[in-house]
Amino acid sequence: MRGGVDLIQLRGKNKSIGELVNLAAELHDFAAKSSTPMIMNDHAEIATRVPVEGVHVGQDDDPVEIVRQKAARDILIGKSTHSVAQACAAQREGADYIGFGPIFATPTKPDYAPIGLENIRRVHTEVDLPIFCIGGINIDTLQSVLDAGAKRVVMVSALLKAHNVVDYARCATDMLA
Repeated sequence: MRGGVDLIQLRGKNKSIGELVNLAAELHDFAAKSSTPMIMNDHAEIATRVPVEGVHVGQDDDPVEIVRQKAARDILIGKSTHSVAQACAAQREGADYIGFGPIFATPTKPDYAPIGLENIRRVHTEVDLPIFCIGGINIDTLQSVLDAGAKRVVMVSALLKAHNVVDYARCATDMLA
């Protein structure tokens, strides 16, 4: 957040709900101080206990309508998509934004083949939601993703592996400006 990112997602695939609630509460308190929205990955029920701004779900998770019911309040709901067809379906389903990828191979999604740069412009013409390109994006690949038509990106591994997370995030946010 000190590096200028404008959205944070908490993803804890191997954590218990109790651990995630505690992490979400701590992270949300920190994020709120910088007016940075926080999205919880997968677990809509956490939104009933922590005032996160949204929940993000995958293709195999609950449909958007069920996530909204579980959250029990008005929050953003995002959906992961891996093709233009899935992106269009997520829009019809009522998602507020989509993740689109993985653009490149990534250790956070080892079972997904990269979809590449080719459909970034197309998805932006067929979907009227905010689209976050994700998957293997780092400082070295960011310009090619932007040149392919991306307006928003997600970085995970690149930030986690950065020698200086603040400087790395600042460099990326400067490229996106």
